[in-house]
Amino acid sequence: MVQNAAMTVNPHAQPLSVAPRPELTGGRRIGVLLSHGFTGSPASMRPWGESLAERGYGVEVPRLPGHGTSWQEMNATGWADWYGHLDRTLTTLAAECDTVVLAGLSMGGGLVLSLAAHHPDLVSGVVLVNPAVTSANKQLLAVPVLRRLTPSIAAIGGDIKKQGVTEYAYDRTPLHALASMMKGWKQVRGELDRVTAPVLLFRSETDHVVDPTSGAYLQAHVAGEVTERLLTNSFHVATLDHDAPAIFEESAAFVARVTA
Repeated sequence: MVQNAAMTVNPHAQPLSVAPRPELTGGRRIGVLLSHGFTGSPASMRPWGESLAERGYGVEVPRLPGHGTSWQEMNATGWADWYGHLDRTLTTLAAECDTVVLAGLSMGGGLVLSLAAHHPDLVSGVVLVNPAVTSANKQLLAVPVLRRLTPSIAAIGGDIKKQGVTEYAYDRTPLHALASMMKGWKQVRGELDRVTAPVLLFRSETDHVVDPTSGAYLQAHVAGEVTERLLTNSFHVATLDHDAPAIFEESAAFVARVTA
């Protein structure tokens, strides 16, 4: 599956790429790769990435294939496309830096965990915001059949408590892509015992997209140390919500610690 280059990219979905500034990070070139979530775009991660860049970290916020254009295009992509794009981005960033930290929101959390499992020599730490690797929602069991009957269902994006904020996610949920993500979750769950880097897990107490089972599963199965931080004033897209400043500050401190 490949991305259709003819599709128009939403102006808000443009990737972010900032070179490291070792003069601000003790002479070392430190990179951070941030992944947005399912049906979202770099817009949900850009403020976080810019905050890290101001501290001297090299930052990459790529646009995953099929995202930031149309849900119809996304339905022609899947987990292998999204993971492959991040894997190539990590390879490039790691070649330019002394070490790398990964960060992901929602599905992006599952993707970067898989990267950490496959590249333990490149990754010093992982930051997760409301990551998705499983679900207690029984309705998802119908997706493999439902996707053969209809290409999409109602949107899941936009779960933000703060008024007047949008993540520029799709207005429909593409079901072929959703089925692929669910298969990807199974893959990630089988790799968690290979994630040895320390993990900082931010989890919203109120999340209308990802239920608490993912956070609990990660804490029970990730091989490395997992530190959970509860967010009390944000919904799912916490990177754009009231708790975003805390995420930015605490993740920056985490990056400094694990790369010291």
